Amino acid sequence: MSQQPSPRPHGPHRPRMGPTQPATLVLAALVAAALAWLLVSMTYASLPDLPWSPTAVLAGLGVLEGYLALNTRARIQRKPGRLPVDPLAVARFAVLAKASSLVGSIFGGFFAGLLIFLIFKHTDAARGDLPAAIGGLVGSIILVIAALLLERACRVPKRRDEDEDQDNDARSTPR
Repeated sequence: MSQQPSPRPHGPHRPRMGPTQPATLVLAALVAAALAWLLVSMTYASLPDLPWSPTAVLAGLGVLEGYLALNTRARIQRKPGRLPVDPLAVARFAVLAKASSLVGSIFGGFFAGLLIFLIFKHTDAARGDLPAAIGGLVGSIILVIAALLLERACRVPKRRDEDEDQDNDARSTPR
């Protein structure tokens, strides 16, 4: 009989999900802004009016994720009156938060690039699209902030015995 390799790698090279890096979000937003500005500058005359639906969706998702962040944090901290949270649900929330923060930064970059183009375009159509572009940028920012709060709420809290061990170690080390 041959032994098959383990499907999950062990050791230091095991894949893992870490916290969202601000540089990733900034880079995604800058690339999206540049691409949006380039695309819009070439095709603006043939585009229809800017809709408000992306603004509503982005802001709505941000509000829902913000509520989910507050609820999850209270449940993880086992506040009175809150049911314990399912660990698998927390993992799913963390993945949702990481994806939402990236999507929010990409849309935010797109709306920022569009906004920059519209500010320098002196036409009635551009003035008419400005409020929707500003709304889209605000909705994107709401989504990114809420997603980062949800990601932070999903962190495993330190156990009290770990805190006490660290305090004891700090006291016992000579200075």
